[in-house]
Amino acid sequence: MKHTSLIIDDEILAREVIRTFLKHDHSMEVTDEASNGTEAVVKILQHRPDIIFLDIQMPELDGFEVLREVWPHHQPFVVFTTAYDQYALRAFEVNAIDYLLKPFDEIRFHQSLGRVKERLSQKAQPRIEELVNSLLKDPRGKEPAFLHRILVKEAGKMYPVKTDDVTHFSADGNYISVYTVQQKVYTIYDSLGSLEGRLDPSVMIRVGRSNIVNMNYITELETYFNGEYIIHLSSGDKIKWTRGYRDNIKAFLTKIG
Repeated sequence: MKHTSLIIDDEILAREVIRTFLKHDHSMEVTDEASNGTEAVVKILQHRPDIIFLDIQMPELDGFEVLREVWPHHQPFVVFTTAYDQYALRAFEVNAIDYLLKPFDEIRFHQSLGRVKERLSQKAQPRIEELVNSLLKDPRGKEPAFLHRILVKEAGKMYPVKTDDVTHFSADGNYISVYTVQQKVYTIYDSLGSLEGRLDPSVMIRVGRSNIVNMNYITELETYFNGEYIIHLSSGDKIKWTRGYRDNIKAFLTKIG
């Protein structure tokens, strides 16, 4: 049985080294490569590889941020690669399968790969809860990290959309419409409650059972019946702020105060 893998590193030479080491292992198939964090997120979710070789320091998103983005959707087995001892140590501490400290040789590489394949055959991710919980914190391990990008699908491809560019979310069951300042609308599959917990509450505010609004795009609050409001957004959209979520107005007033 072949295992699929994805090589993620911003250095061409580093990717070539791993690809060369994998060439003679007939149980491994390299499906693709990625040269930065954003590209990595898209390709992981596109190919859903069994194993990823993941550089920690990369442009746009680092290796830990990549995992934080993809983990709710796909959980590959991970080998971190790094040139920095402190990052390798952290990768070990958060219970990643293994790490390769650059420059590594073929013997060290296959030792690591052997451990990964053994765990893969046993379907045994190592202490997954600790890994995910660690990744959901910032590098200092203090504050929760909120979504900065949301992956959307269009024409069969996946794209990251910055949450800063989202004017509001509107839910219909477990389908959520994502409205952007570029006047585009995407649909993602998620519950609004789950999404709300991953958004920065100092920016995104729940205004109704089916709506979350980016406070940066509110231009006016128009009084309505029974203590409700009509929200005017800079995009021209209008959304009702319902009575059940009136307490959230305090957050909005604090932001503009």
